[in-house]
Amino acid sequence: MTTQATEFDAERFIAIRHQIHAAPELGLETPATAELVGSLLEQWGYHVHRGIGGHGVVGVLKKGDGPRRIGLRADMDALPMQEKNRFAHASTIPNRMHACGHDGHTAILLAAAYRLATASFDGTVNLIFQPDEEGLCGAKAMIDDGLFSRFPCDAVFALHNMPGYPVGTVVIEPGPVMASSERVSINITGKGGHGAMPELSIDPVPVVASLINAIQTIKSRNLAPEEFAVLSIGMIQAGSVYNIIPDEASMLVSVRTDTPQTQAKINQRFMEIVQGHEVLFNVKIELSFTPLAPALINHANETAFVQKSLTPLFKDGKVNTRGRKVMGTEDFAWMLTEVPGCYFMLGNGEGEFHGCSVHNPHYDFNDELISLGSACWVKLVEDFFL
Repeated sequence: MTTQATEFDAERFIAIRHQIHAAPELGLETPATAELVGSLLEQWGYHVHRGIGGHGVVGVLKKGDGPRRIGLRADMDALPMQEKNRFAHASTIPNRMHACGHDGHTAILLAAAYRLATASFDGTVNLIFQPDEEGLCGAKAMIDDGLFSRFPCDAVFALHNMPGYPVGTVVIEPGPVMASSERVSINITGKGGHGAMPELSIDPVPVVASLINAIQTIKSRNLAPEEFAVLSIGMIQAGSVYNIIPDEASMLVSVRTDTPQTQAKINQRFMEIVQGHEVLFNVKIELSFTPLAPALINHANETAFVQKSLTPLFKDGKVNTRGRKVMGTEDFAWMLTEVPGCYFMLGNGEGEFHGCSVHNPHYDFNDELISLGSACWVKLVEDFFL
C-alpha cells in the first residue's frame, strides 16, 4: 500500500477542525457537521451514506477484490456548556462547546480519508462519523439503523485524545478500558402528613437517609478490591413545604463498572437493600435500572493488532499497554458488542493548556494530533489488508 503522506497538508485539516470547533452541534442533531463531512468525502471519491441513526455518515471506499472490511469511527458532537477560551476559533454559539475533542477526532478521520483516497489497498474501508456520543445514544442509534448490516466490518476501531499524556504517546490497553453507565431510579412511597404529627405519617425522608448509607456500602463491603465500580447519588427529591411530611421521595444513582459481572452483582445488592428497607420502614419502593451504555472492552486479537501496527510510529516507551483507570463511559462500547475491535488513546499534551481535562470550559484539542492520528489510521488500514 502506498499513501500520499508526503503531500499531506496538515494546515488544511487544522482549519477544518477550527471550523467545526467554532460551530458546535449537539446530540443527534449534527446536520452542518455531517454535511461538511459528507461533501468532503464525496470530493475524494467515497460512496457517502447520510442520515444513519440521525445525522450519522458512513463513507465507503472499496479497492480491489479483497473480501476484508475495516471500520474506523469518529464522533462529531459537542457539549452543552459555555466555552471560556478566547482564541479565534472559539465557539460562536452560546452554551455549546467542543470540550471533548470530537472536532479533532472528526478532523483526524477526514485527514485519513484524504490520504487513503489515493492509496493502494485490497479491501473495503468504512469510515463511520457518529453523532451523539456524549448522550450515549449515537452508536446505538446507528447500529439500530442497520450500520453493520448495511456496512459489514470484520473489525472496527476508534481513538480518543487523552489530556495529561504527552503528545507522541499512545495507550493501547486490552480488556476493559471504559466503564459502563447505568441510571438507578428509586421512588419511595410513604404517607404524608403534618410535620407536627409525624406519628400519623410514614415519612419517606428517613428512608432516603438510610438508603444513602446502605448504598455506600456496596462498593466497600460487597465488591472485591479488584472489582472496579463508582456509585454516585446525584439527585434526591422530597417535599416542597418545610412543615409537611411528603408522601414520596426519590433518588437517582449513577452506577459505573468495568464488567457485566460486577454490574450484575451491584444490581442484585440494590434489590436486596430496597427489599429490606420496605420491611424496615413500612414503605413501598419502586426500583428501576436504565442501562445507558455497556463497559467498553477491547478485544484481545484486535488490540494486539493495533499494538503491533502502531508501535513503529511511536518512540521507545511511548506505547503504553496500561493507562490510568478511566471510569467515564464511551458509547463506542455498543459497536464492540457487535464487531470485534479496539479503542485507543492519543496523548493530547501536558501542562496548563493541552493538559486541561476534557469537559472543562478551557479545554482545546491539540492540533498536533491531526497528522499523528491520521497516520495511525492509515497505518492500521495498511496493515489490516496485508
